[in-house]
Amino acid sequence: MLTPKKPTAARKRNYRKEYDEYHAKPAQKTNRAARNAARAIMASKGKVTKRDGKDVHHKDMNPRNNSPKNLQVTSASSNRKKQPKRSSKRIFKKV
Repeated sequence: MLTPKKPTAARKRNYRKEYDEYHAKPAQKTNRAARNAARAIMASKGKVTKRDGKDVHHKDMNPRNNSPKNLQVTSASSNRKKQPKRSSKRIFKKV
C-alpha cells in the first residue's frame, strides 16, 4: 500500500536578495525598460489595453528589439509557454 507523501514546506522567496543579485543589474533594467516600451508601442496602436490579459511577445526573444515586425500580441498564458526553459536550480554568481 502506498502512503501519500507529506507536502514539503515551501521556501519563502527572498525578494530583496533576488532584486540585488538579478533585477538591479544595469542590463536587466535596460531589458525591463525595453519590454515596457514595447507594451507602450502596442498600446498606442490600440492593440492592447490595461488589464486585458494580453502580453506583448518579442518573436526573436530579444526584449531590446522593438521593431514592429518583431512584436506580437498574445495571451499571457501562451506567452509564458514560449519563454526559454530554465533549470530548476538557479545559480547566482557573486560579482
